[in-house]
Amino acid sequence: MKNIFIINPAAGKKILQNDIKLRAQEFFKNRKEDFKIFFTSRPGEGKEIAAREAKEGEKTFFACGGEGTVLEVLNGIIGTKNARLGVVPCGSANDFLKFFGKDNKSKFLDIEAQINGTPLTCDVIKAGDTYCLNGASVGMDAMVARDMIYFKHLPLVSGAMAYKLSILKNFLKRLGVKIKVSVDGEAPKEHNCLFAALANAPYYGGGYMSAPDAAPYDNVLDFTLVDTISKLKVPGFLSLYAKGEHADLDYCHLRRCEKMEFWADKPIPVNLDGEIIETTNMVFEIVKNAVSFILPRGIKAENN
Repeated sequence: MKNIFIINPAAGKKILQNDIKLRAQEFFKNRKEDFKIFFTSRPGEGKEIAAREAKEGEKTFFACGGEGTVLEVLNGIIGTKNARLGVVPCGSANDFLKFFGKDNKSKFLDIEAQINGTPLTCDVIKAGDTYCLNGASVGMDAMVARDMIYFKHLPLVSGAMAYKLSILKNFLKRLGVKIKVSVDGEAPKEHNCLFAALANAPYYGGGYMSAPDAAPYDNVLDFTLVDTISKLKVPGFLSLYAKGEHADLDYCHLRRCEKMEFWADKPIPVNLDGEIIETTNMVFEIVKNAVSFILPRGIKAENN
């Protein structure tokens, strides 16, 4: 089994990447396993490297960066039977990994634990031509993710703080988007909503628990639509949303599904694991058992 480390030097606070390289080199120094290390230099290069390297032989690809790096590597190997995906977190949030325990980041940073880890078959979300591991959303939620990119690069600003600052910025604007939504092929319904989100795992946005019952291997997606509410209600909503206690609010609509499609009169932001595009229409659907994800030694596949 060959091990491919794809490192994004621009991810997060840019302080872990060289250490990961040195520890990988030290680990493999006297071992028979083959390994390669690549540093990306531009957006999209992680996907290109992964796609090229995945063409031959069995390989484990370690995405060393944030959600954007994981997105690129996933899209490079998706559909390749002999490729496995590991995540070595260098980003600001690393929300997908929180499903396996909020205190387990050190184990995902442990090269030996990663190499000796076990594969877990996970679902992914297909959004247009892009595949997401963690989640996707439209509306204010995506606008917050878009603006978070600026805040998370400021000194001393964590992923969670960047998300809160971005919420504050968007809170000052007019709230709500008008979209039509179809879930699992049902007739489209018009909504004036804050946002609509699909989750493959519970956390996003620096630790907000949008889907407390989601699991990346349960073969369903957790869908949440939040009606537009007054600005006076937003702080209370966010407090409950962060803890995953929003299900009983009368303006929150939660269900499980396999497919969702939306339409808008004008392009609106769409958040795909932190990457933002703008469009008037998109189909999101689950791809069951789509990727083999590496759990570092010592971590269990359960929601903590």
